[in-house]
Amino acid sequence: MSDLIPFGRNSLDRLDDFFPSLFKNFFDNNFLTMMSNIQGNFRVDVKETENEFIVEADLPGIKKEAIEIVYHNNYLVINAKREEGLEEKKENYVRRERHYGEFKRSLYLDNVDEDKIDASFKDGVLRITLPKLNKDNKKGRRIDIR
Repeated sequence: MSDLIPFGRNSLDRLDDFFPSLFKNFFDNNFLTMMSNIQGNFRVDVKETENEFIVEADLPGIKKEAIEIVYHNNYLVINAKREEGLEEKKENYVRRERHYGEFKRSLYLDNVDEDKIDASFKDGVLRITLPKLNKDNKKGRRIDIR
């Protein structure tokens, strides 16, 4: 009879699985990583053409000088920092608010000519062009079933 109730024991079991891992990760090094994933990161589009990969990342409100791009061991890593300050002075009080955020994305892209990677930043959109080394490098093949 309890199987007919939409919110039965099975749905509560899944909820119980979330909280112990949350508390376990709080004391591990993974907690900050997990919390940053909950809050989200910047959006990235990756497009592959015959000759190159094109990566576009939305980084509104971030200055070009606060962005770092590294390509190492087939990983493209994009780091961005945002630091904003607001100060408001009125009669007898001062209100100061500071916002700080650091964002990081890592993408695995192989078959890239490291020496010809190009990046531009305009209107809050970072565009990275990664030319391919072997343009005829076709990955994958059809497997026939015997």
